[in-house]
Amino acid sequence: MSQHITVTDYDPLWPPKYEEESLLIKGILADNCIAIYHIGSTSVPGLAAKPIIDIMVAVKSLTKVDDTADELIKIGYEYLGEFGIAGRRYLRKGGDERTHQIHIFQAEDWNNIGRHLAFRDYMRTHEKEREEYATIKKALAQKYPYDIDGYCDGKEDFVREIEKIAFAQFDGTWDKMYIAARKVQNKREISSLIEAGGVAAAVESAMGNIYVGVCVDTACSLGVCAERNAIFSMITNGENEIQRVMAVDCNGKAIPPCGTCREFMTQLMPGTYGNIEIMLDYDSHKIVTLSELTPEWWI
Repeated sequence: MSQHITVTDYDPLWPPKYEEESLLIKGILADNCIAIYHIGSTSVPGLAAKPIIDIMVAVKSLTKVDDTADELIKIGYEYLGEFGIAGRRYLRKGGDERTHQIHIFQAEDWNNIGRHLAFRDYMRTHEKEREEYATIKKALAQKYPYDIDGYCDGKEDFVREIEKIAFAQFDGTWDKMYIAARKVQNKREISSLIEAGGVAAAVESAMGNIYVGVCVDTACSLGVCAERNAIFSMITNGENEIQRVMAVDCNGKAIPPCGTCREFMTQLMPGTYGNIEIMLDYDSHKIVTLSELTPEWWI
């Protein structure tokens, strides 16, 4: 039997369903999983959608994803390889009454990762286009209840046009920084007295370049934080002005820089340090300036 296509009004249970499924996926992909996102229509509050949770994953290695195929199949997924998009791994769950889809890309594939995030964020902030999209999908679901090709073809022009507009104006810098930091993050023992990689950081320079670093922890006071390691890399490459900073802990959560790192940044840019943006919560995109974290500098 063909896939049954239904479009329903937005359900507030969709985000919790994504969270639940994402935990299973991260557990299987383990350290290969850099970032995981709720995408597609069910990720847009207020948008009518097919009740299918779309999940996008950025990974270090697609080959390692292939190695986990059997584990993903065990939790109910069909493993369909690229399935029409080069550089993707596509999985689906639920048979004809589909419930979940996974789209996995390697971290360097910003074109595919970025376009999905851009479309999602655009639809979240543009009510007119959101309502138009819902109207199109409901009409197509009635016309093609068991014809997924007819349904997809019917909305293709709208999706491509919005995707083009959204991607052109999308500032995905924080997302690029997060992926870059997570890509180098790998907690490991360097020697019996040194560990590294528990925390990773990304710094965007005033010229728009992204530099990364990891923490190095030692048995004495010779270690260095990930933020300063990333800044040192920026300085080594001839730049000395910071625009944005993000540090990420071992659980993938953004964390504020420590007092030493804040002091280093203020001394690096004493006249303009307050303009440096710092990501406090990547999930909610909570951003503060260094002046808000360090309101009364001693000089």
